[in-house]
Amino acid sequence: MTIEPVRDRYPDALRAGALLVVVLGHWVATLPRLRDGRMVDTEHLLTVWQGAGVATWFVQVVPLFVFVSAAVSADGTARRIEAGDRQLHWWGGRALSLARPTVTYLAVLTVLAIVAIVTGGRLLGPLDLSLTIHLWFLLMLLVVQALLPASVRADERFGLGAVAALLAAAVVVDLVRGQVTSPAHLAVLGSRVVDGGGGIGWLNILLVWLLPQQLGIAWRRQRFGGRRMGLGLIVLGFAWLAGTVASGYPTAMVGVDLEGRSNLLPPTLALIGVMWLQVGGVLLAERTARRLLARRRIEKVVGVLGALGMALYLWHKLAELPAAWLGERIGAPIDLGVPGDPGFWWGRIVWLLLCIAMVTPVMAGVIAFETRRRETVPSTTSSRAIVLGGAALMIGIGLALVLGARPGAVLGLVGVAIASATLRSWPGRDRERARQVDTEELIAAVEEQRAHD
Repeated sequence: MTIEPVRDRYPDALRAGALLVVVLGHWVATLPRLRDGRMVDTEHLLTVWQGAGVATWFVQVVPLFVFVSAAVSADGTARRIEAGDRQLHWWGGRALSLARPTVTYLAVLTVLAIVAIVTGGRLLGPLDLSLTIHLWFLLMLLVVQALLPASVRADERFGLGAVAALLAAAVVVDLVRGQVTSPAHLAVLGSRVVDGGGGIGWLNILLVWLLPQQLGIAWRRQRFGGRRMGLGLIVLGFAWLAGTVASGYPTAMVGVDLEGRSNLLPPTLALIGVMWLQVGGVLLAERTARRLLARRRIEKVVGVLGALGMALYLWHKLAELPAAWLGERIGAPIDLGVPGDPGFWWGRIVWLLLCIAMVTPVMAGVIAFETRRRETVPSTTSSRAIVLGGAALMIGIGLALVLGARPGAVLGLVGVAIASATLRSWPGRDRERARQVDTEELIAAVEEQRAHD
């Protein structure tokens, strides 16, 4: 009889918690603007409250998600490398697992866009870009996970030296971007970087996001750990953030300025400070968290959150549409000015409750639909199909991301649908491999099933 290893719920809890923080943060940051009781526009909390920038140090948890995902996948990737399996097949399964629910999401947005055009609906307009901007995370995840085998090999050969090499490369990119030619320039490095446009800085869209992946693998291999190390990383994180912001980098760790005046597009050295904070927090809380997760009830909650995590991330922005409609109808105080105005934070709570209420039926329908079709999806074994499907997926998501719900959802739907069909139905598909790949992505939703992919 084969004894299955016990599932480590700590990474599952971290990943589920990270996604919940992102979802709640997105809702709180969206400020509906009403005129005569009707929503005519939206603002982002960052544009009206300077203090929100520091808050993003704690709610920009994408580095944590990448860190934990790499830790969870490291052992399975190493086994596939050792067995000589083709890593492209595994990535094709990951791409398919993202393409299928994204097709559904973009299809619904397309229908809503068509209805809005035909009926003259106005609510979609203020939320147009907001409904697709969060898809950037899927693009980043696809690219970073495609390089997971290389990261595993780098860890096996260099250990923490691989982390140091990525960090050094990211530093060099920002130094070149900021045209640093003298020691005096370092004091204003951030200002020089963000004022100089994106340029070579776009290389850091790869280097900076590979850092938490490399650290996650090293953590899984127990190359570092413990509360003392965790506390040290937290101190380093705060010092790193204070220093980079003082040199002129933006305070906020979110933002979609494509001209380079943000810490996200492209990623800057300041964003690495958030990674130190989060990894330090993981180490500091590990012992206590594992003790709590040993309780059966908490373990079940983590399993449920893991099952809902990615679907909730994909669909949570859509909940703002019916939330705004309901808020208008009942006269809810969802537009109470800016921080400092009477009742502003009460309005944020009301808006949050409306979003939660509206996302619940959406999630119920989505989960029922996705669960019903999950078991019948095959996966290709053709390298050509995986490359073509992956390219179509990235192009489709990119179009939706840049162009918004109208017309981005329509154009993006074409690309993502082609990707889904290509990855699913190319001759030579292997159903058993598809089930294994889906299990690795969805294992947090299945109580006491497989422990590894």
